[in-house]
Amino acid sequence: MVHTIFVNGNGYDNEFPYQNSSDDLKKIGNTIYRINSIAFYQSYIFDDSSKYTISGLNDSMIQKKAIKSIVINKTSFGTGVMIYSEGGTIGILTCAHVVNFPDTIITYFAEANGLFTNYVQSISFKTKENVYVAGLPEGSNVDVVLSNDANDVALLGRKYGIKYSDRFSSFSYRFGDAKELKWGTFVYLLGYPLNYKMVSSAIVSSPNYDNKGSFLIDASVNRGFSGGIVLALRNGVPNFELVGIIDWVPEENQSVLEPAPIGESRRYSPLVPYKGDVFVKQLNYMQYGIARAISIGEIKEYFAKNIQILKDYGFDKSILH
Repeated sequence: MVHTIFVNGNGYDNEFPYQNSSDDLKKIGNTIYRINSIAFYQSYIFDDSSKYTISGLNDSMIQKKAIKSIVINKTSFGTGVMIYSEGGTIGILTCAHVVNFPDTIITYFAEANGLFTNYVQSISFKTKENVYVAGLPEGSNVDVVLSNDANDVALLGRKYGIKYSDRFSSFSYRFGDAKELKWGTFVYLLGYPLNYKMVSSAIVSSPNYDNKGSFLIDASVNRGFSGGIVLALRNGVPNFELVGIIDWVPEENQSVLEPAPIGESRRYSPLVPYKGDVFVKQLNYMQYGIARAISIGEIKEYFAKNIQILKDYGFDKSILH
């Protein structure tokens, strides 16, 4: 049998690769890490008759007027790729929303009809935040070296010293150019959806729709894939290039009615009409089949603008690839 090989010039490939890509994908997969973040908040709760607005509360009043003070936490998880490992210093690229939490969280009382009022029910202040990268030696804590909510990019770092200089595998393939992607370009995805390392594939749509190289893909992305990498091929395996990271999947918010909670071990019968109190619950549904990726060009530009911060931490210019 004769195989006809179509070469895509110097551009990215539009077809599924005919060569075996398993070894290269396994190698790249060794540079992918699961990221878990947790933030702790000191929360102050007010009586429903207090009727405090946010403008009417100051720092000295909050502790005095609150009827209760508790500690709460918020968690997040996602994916990161190790793009730097030199001299015992590592750098892991991910999305800012995976590791960033708001400094202050405010909730408001609701009226009998369910509409929110302007009266503060609780106010919570972030007191501590930890970011963990699963699988790192000597504990999994890392530093957030750079983070930008506007472009949703973050760089995590940790200094191990020269004794670990050869311990880590970093992404050794080229950083590509997402602006060269075309309609129908074939790409691979690697990440940790629902805490499982997985590889998938997709097709590019709307390339460079924002003139920054961002693009859409037809991937069924689950939670935890934020920060997952997008790889394009230039004239087949093993010519992988990193063209972006996944940062967004559309969500639909719905309000549904649910019965009063009765405990984890008890359930309502669906055959008996419910006659108790009904509450409104907010549900978020991911719209599977479409995801957005930040271009590697935009990421490199952000790093270049903050090169002094990177140098001060211990990175050199090779982090820009």
